[in-house]
Amino acid sequence: MLDRIEAAYKEVESAIADSLAQVEDFRLKYLSKKGVLSSLMEEFRNVPAEQKRELGQKLNQLKIYVTERYNSLKDNVGNASNPELKSIDLTRSATPIATGSRHPISIVRNDIIRIFSDMGFSVAEGPEIEDDWHVFSSLNFAADHPARDMQDTFFIARNPVDVLLRTHTSSVQTRTMEKTEPPIRIVCPGRVYRNEAISARAHCFFHQIEGLYIDKNVSFADLKQVLLNFARQMFGPETKIRLRPSYFPFTEPSAEMDISCDICGGKGCAFCKETGWVEILGCGMVDPNVLKSCGIDPEIYSGYAFGLGIERITNLKYKVKDLRMFSENDVRFLAEFESAR
Repeated sequence: MLDRIEAAYKEVESAIADSLAQVEDFRLKYLSKKGVLSSLMEEFRNVPAEQKRELGQKLNQLKIYVTERYNSLKDNVGNASNPELKSIDLTRSATPIATGSRHPISIVRNDIIRIFSDMGFSVAEGPEIEDDWHVFSSLNFAADHPARDMQDTFFIARNPVDVLLRTHTSSVQTRTMEKTEPPIRIVCPGRVYRNEAISARAHCFFHQIEGLYIDKNVSFADLKQVLLNFARQMFGPETKIRLRPSYFPFTEPSAEMDISCDICGGKGCAFCKETGWVEILGCGMVDPNVLKSCGIDPEIYSGYAFGLGIERITNLKYKVKDLRMFSENDVRFLAEFESAR
């Protein structure tokens, strides 16, 4: 039997095929049910037990070699009969796989974090399911403040402790102040939730980035310079800002910041409602009561805070008119951002 195996090796090695018919003859001769390999397998059953291991290994090696030789002959004949096949990469997927793109919210979020990181801010994160203390009480919200109402907040449990979906990422600031000795310089990105009707201009969830800086001798002038630098890096070096007095429970004084409209250059258009200005964020000096509630002495330390909506900034950069498009996962919409950074 060993002689038959060696003879089959030599025959297979010298076999040639110039047509698909000859390739098929090769297959029938060696690989079919009545072929050489099947005949050797039948003979192998009668081999003495002491020879089975050696002959079995050689027979398996012959089977592998015959199969490889058959595939080689078939490929050679196929390429010769159709020269165009030589230029085809047979390792490629039969179905083209479309490349993905980053979500516009992620693109803008990363840009904002990068800008503030360059100014020395680190990233802090916290839980989306929070308690009343970190979302409201520690931030100087009065017990009857409208933001606590069920119409504005998603409450999960009311007794004995109010548990809710955070309405802003300011809760991350209070958690950081409780555990960290000043100086503190952080930005807090994350998803927030509010019980609002979904429309082109509002959603029940959206994304924020809030910033906090606590140290000795921090002033409103420091805040203004940081926000001016951010606006110019995000929207262009010619961008102007203005600060308007406002009210937030956790800052005093408080302000809202507008930037000059980058569509009309501040001259007035439909986008900026003919004012030349577009609001992008709220800010102010951290209220001393907030510092006290988090264990920081307001006689020694002061600080500023600011908060902006990522969807708002994304709308300004990419002129997306409907907020709902950010959460619908329409690949046609997302494909528009393939070339974005």
